Amino acid sequence: MSPDALAPAATSGKPTGRIRQKNEEAIIAAAENEFARHGFKGTSMNAIAQAVGLPKANLHYYFSSKQGLYLAVLNNILALWDSAFDNLRVDDDPAEALERYIRAKMEYSRRYPKASRIFAMEVISGGAFLSQHVGKDHQSWFRERAAVFESWIAAGKMDAVDPANLVFLIWSGTQYHADFAAEICRVSARSRLTKADYQAAADNMVRIILKGCGLKPSV
Repeated sequence: MSPDALAPAATSGKPTGRIRQKNEEAIIAAAENEFARHGFKGTSMNAIAQAVGLPKANLHYYFSSKQGLYLAVLNNILALWDSAFDNLRVDDDPAEALERYIRAKMEYSRRYPKASRIFAMEVISGGAFLSQHVGKDHQSWFRERAAVFESWIAAGKMDAVDPANLVFLIWSGTQYHADFAAEICRVSARSRLTKADYQAAADNMVRIILKGCGLKPSV
């Protein structure tokens, strides 16, 4: 993308609507590359500006600080992950709902591995920035998902497993292929992971998780 395409609108000082959204997406994509390679401390706004192809001053029309841009990257991946489970309902079939979630999360790991690694580095480093996102709203979101599992268990639709640990297990399993792809490639003597590898991993996880919950997988 050219610098002119990312320049702020001359009439208002800042681009709006679709233009702004497109420009912000390009900047966030460049920021993901830099943060994934160098971490928060090792990344500069100047490096991100150079990667996306615009003067550093123009970058500040969209994100006033490196912290703001970093939080935007974290918020993007969290919103994406959460969206896969936002519509969970008591009336859903547990096996179908869990399978959809597992496959969606695995696909996000395949498509957005760098964002997943940034999230992992943030958590490992203490989650100082993450704490600004995971507040009461996200805690409520988590409790609502857990309440659905508890309803299924009470109705005898699935085995009595701990809802929180079940979600943690799905998170860790689906994100592993993004965060530790290098290790997987090394032990399996592969140069890279393919779409088929992610599909096979998703199939395997669906079988293991669903059987562990007393549910019948479709594969």
